Amino acid sequence: MPDIDIDFSDDGRDAVIDYVKKKYGEDSVSQIITFGTLSSRAVLKDVGRVLGVPLNVTESITKQIPVFQGRVTPLAEALDSIPDLKWVKESRDEKIRELVKISLVLEGMNRNASTHAAGVVIAPGPLLDYVPLYKTPQSDLMTQYNMIDLEVAGLLKMDFLGLRTLTIIKNVIALIEKNHDISIDLDAIPEDDAKTFELFGKGQTTGVFQFESSGMKDWLRKLNPGSISDLVAMNALYRPGPMEMIGDFIRRKQGQKIEYIHPKLEPILKETYGIIVYQEQVMKIASEVAGFSLAKADLMRRAMGKKDKALMAKQKTEFIDGAVKRGFTKKGAADIFDTIERFASYGFNKSHSVAYSVLAYQTAYLKAHYPAEYMAAAISAEIGDTDYVVQLIEECRKMNLPVLPPDVNESHVQFVVTPKGIRFGLSAIRNVGVSAVEDIIRTRTEHGKFENIFDFCQRVDLRLVNKKTLEGLIESGAFDEVDANRARLFACVEKAIQHGQKARSHQSRGQSSLFETSSTTESRDLFPVLPVTPSWSESEKLSKEKSVLGFYVSGHPLRKYEMEINAFATAQFGNASTVKSGTTVRVAGVVSAVRKKIDRKGNTMAFATLEDFSGKGECIVFSDSYKQYQNLLQPESLVLVIGKAEHNGDVLRLIVNEVYPIEAVREKFTKKVTVSLQGEVTENTIQELRRVAERHQGKYPCFFEVKLADGKKPVRLQSTKFAVGATDEFIGDVEKILGPHSVSISM
Repeated sequence: MPDIDIDFSDDGRDAVIDYVKKKYGEDSVSQIITFGTLSSRAVLKDVGRVLGVPLNVTESITKQIPVFQGRVTPLAEALDSIPDLKWVKESRDEKIRELVKISLVLEGMNRNASTHAAGVVIAPGPLLDYVPLYKTPQSDLMTQYNMIDLEVAGLLKMDFLGLRTLTIIKNVIALIEKNHDISIDLDAIPEDDAKTFELFGKGQTTGVFQFESSGMKDWLRKLNPGSISDLVAMNALYRPGPMEMIGDFIRRKQGQKIEYIHPKLEPILKETYGIIVYQEQVMKIASEVAGFSLAKADLMRRAMGKKDKALMAKQKTEFIDGAVKRGFTKKGAADIFDTIERFASYGFNKSHSVAYSVLAYQTAYLKAHYPAEYMAAAISAEIGDTDYVVQLIEECRKMNLPVLPPDVNESHVQFVVTPKGIRFGLSAIRNVGVSAVEDIIRTRTEHGKFENIFDFCQRVDLRLVNKKTLEGLIESGAFDEVDANRARLFACVEKAIQHGQKARSHQSRGQSSLFETSSTTESRDLFPVLPVTPSWSESEKLSKEKSVLGFYVSGHPLRKYEMEINAFATAQFGNASTVKSGTTVRVAGVVSAVRKKIDRKGNTMAFATLEDFSGKGECIVFSDSYKQYQNLLQPESLVLVIGKAEHNGDVLRLIVNEVYPIEAVREKFTKKVTVSLQGEVTENTIQELRRVAERHQGKYPCFFEVKLADGKKPVRLQSTKFAVGATDEFIGDVEKILGPHSVSISM
């Protein structure tokens, strides 16, 4: 039976399943069971826990077992092939020997049952006539056969995939229609839009479906795609295995000589410059070279993908025999088979890649032409993924799109576009429920904007907007437009609620006059006086904001040190794929959490979570480093960390060697100061800069970089008369003359 995959917007998937049940009958449609199995790593941890093997011993084994193309290496294979595990195989420790023995038996067994993420089976009659069923703890029915067994049983399996990107597109189109009175038909947009391909070529693809990883962005900048076909190939190549061929693909596209496995394969591989990219190419080669039917070629491809040695040996013999009959030499046929065997394990389905690449092009088109609407919809859809939202907000900053804090007078449920920027949605604030948001919006729509916190409390339903809700609104900045002193508002929450309750009480007794509206002078005079309260410090304000929003919005603790970070940080957590494991990097960030642990020698070490503008990562601080730097590694500390990079999946992890407080970094690392001049430089400008340099003499060589109007390489000259101090005062005085960002520091 065919396996049919269909993508729907993720907020509409349940409706599709309900439709199918109504159409074919509740008893004929079911979701499908899937089993989680014990990998070598998982089984060692489970068995080790039962046998009482120390956790650090178990982890020393599991960390050596590699994951390749998403597959955890089997234990027997790892023990035979990895030198660092030789001691495990040869160990005389009874517990270690028992750990390995039991793990080898249990590996691959089913560990738990769950519901397949997308699969739905449809039977021609009641499912009980065909397969056994299983009732989940939530009383949902699903098949006891997994998807492979269902295929063998001859039942139709469909994958109804909930794709968030489709939800984003739907919401973007609605925002565009609302804000611009334009109805977008994505099927009618041009396929060669210059603005869209410029976005791809510059790697500005954060938020663009399938093309937003840091590694993909780097390849896009090198490729500079000019057609959807280029995107299709990149989408297929950018995955474990074929990724190693991307460099060859780009070089051949840009003019390097193309070499084919065999001249007769040129018609099949010409579109991908001689590189096997798609499953369809593997099948076509088997058909053209060995005379296989496409069905038989697909079986061969599957056998290669599963690394079924016995079946592959049989297929190879048949392939060579068929190729010889069609005029190929035996050696030539064997070489072709060996080549496609290497590629077949990761060859990607072209139709799948085309569909997803067209979708990616559509999202990039919307981002390029309607950036505010696109980013607002993307942030709304991803609001539950804090790390990703941080990246989206940082992308908005790079696009000069302000992301504004929530506002009781302007925000809606989701993020919306306003003349000032993208306004935060009220439903994203912790402790602010949907019912409270709907009441706030309804009240504001029917009776006008809120004048102050007392006006707010006497008009909203305080059964829905309770004390926790009000505190969350204040801490998030939702009242900033009516009173920017969040500390003062927070201090009078109880008083505001009491005022609101009193107003409601008067209204319920028919004494409506002055409490009914806030539009009159008399009404305003009745509002209580706000207490005199010092404002929260910037760091305290941002900390409270993050506690209710999950991230910083109105500012960022690192922002005032952006010059130092640009100069001295060599990596960001959000660009993990561009950092090679084993290299020493410098990362600046805010310490958000510290977890201490006692190591095998009884010393204290720590795991610190560090957050920068782009995301967060883990810092492993061994005992010697922790002893030296523990005072700096405190929650909310701003630091520059130097360490060795490792990858834990998609997360960048640092083995910490050095830690510096961010405020000391400029003094520690600066070796020279550069002043940038652009356009025509007048004698008056030179004299002003000379006077500034005389006032701020210091120890750093001063360079002047003149950016030429014709786009040529800037002229860089060192001042022979002045050395300057890299102080805020010097930088401020220069920027008064030349404008923002005209001074930089470097090592």
